[in-house]
Amino acid sequence: MFKKLYPDSWLRASDLASFQRQESIFIVLNLALLAVLLLLHVCFASYWGTPTRALVVVLGVGFLLKALELVWVQRMSRTPSPTALVLLTWASILVNLVLAVVLTFVADHQDSPYFVLFIMPIVEAAFRFHLLTVVGVVAIADFYNFLWVWHYFQHHPPADMGEYFEAGIASLTFLIVGVLVWHLVSDLRRKEMRLASNLLELEGTREKLLQEEKLAAVGRLSSAIAHEIRNPVSMIASSLATAKQLSGPEREEMFEIASEEAARLVTLTTDFLAYARPRPPKLLPSPVTDTVAYVADACRAHASQKGVQLRVEAPETVVAAADTGQLQQALINLVMNAVEASPANGTVWLRVQNGHERVCIDIENRGAPIPEPTRSRIFEPFFTTRPLGSGLGLAIARNIARAHGGDLTLAANGPEGICFSLTLPVTNGHL
Repeated sequence: MFKKLYPDSWLRASDLASFQRQESIFIVLNLALLAVLLLLHVCFASYWGTPTRALVVVLGVGFLLKALELVWVQRMSRTPSPTALVLLTWASILVNLVLAVVLTFVADHQDSPYFVLFIMPIVEAAFRFHLLTVVGVVAIADFYNFLWVWHYFQHHPPADMGEYFEAGIASLTFLIVGVLVWHLVSDLRRKEMRLASNLLELEGTREKLLQEEKLAAVGRLSSAIAHEIRNPVSMIASSLATAKQLSGPEREEMFEIASEEAARLVTLTTDFLAYARPRPPKLLPSPVTDTVAYVADACRAHASQKGVQLRVEAPETVVAAADTGQLQQALINLVMNAVEASPANGTVWLRVQNGHERVCIDIENRGAPIPEPTRSRIFEPFFTTRPLGSGLGLAIARNIARAHGGDLTLAANGPEGICFSLTLPVTNGHL
């Protein structure tokens, strides 16, 4: 894994973005340094002499080369290989070294300011390579530093030992800068690798926790399924066993109980399959008002038996992206739950609200508020407070809503009423 994150532990730019960012910073600093040196040379021409045409040309060529390098680096389209990265870095270092040497010779002054340019290749080497390589680049800079002092006094005798001393101080400064930058970058690199290691460990721990949570969820679901299936199976077995010992109406009654429990078992398994393996919805522009009206008509007979009225409040035309069959299934579950929870002579309201981005379908009824401990579990599979409930109605309805890109929430839960709100995305399609 670390070989993928860091192909070469000593190479500080292991991807295109890092190389472009780092190299661009080096180039911009180099360009700024060239501009500042020329400005200082002009401002202090009385000491260093007026910049010659050759010096201006060399500076211009160096500035142009660096500007072209910046454009080229920014336009790179793929990550350079480690070998290419090494070659590009060495090319940049050598260009800077040669530029510093040429400008120093062209300026032809014992205190040439252009020795400062040696800093850039030293810093770049310290940022990218091993310590031995950094020391090698510092040695090259120091060699040219002393070479220039020797060359100058060969043409401008007598020799001034103070200049050799200054060259030694500059050489020591180069070494300190190179080693210090290398140490800081290496320390940052080690911390980065430790952070990457910690992140990998955290990711592994997270995967384990997710896996354990999945296994725990499967265990809870399996336990709930076993519990729900055991009761009707036990009733069927006991009814059939009792029927063997009876005759006449009592025998028929046992068969009836077995038949009812078998039907409940079929309903339970059908609901579970609908929850566990939901069919992806076929989203089409659907008339929500017509769907709500159909659901109200389908549930009205059952509501009348409970002494509950169904009322619909909806605009004439509301269109949403929905699978009509699945939407009807979700709404029927919600309406039947509302009817069961309503008191005698109560009313269940189906309200449709057309928002800017969402269509909201509210199913509201009067009745006792859902207790707080129960409220947190109402969408949990197989959780029910009704003796014959499967505990899957709300879970299935919410799955359907979320598969449509919407959601199902408990919007209100108080003395004034209980309201479940199902939202769907608005569609711009036409029927």
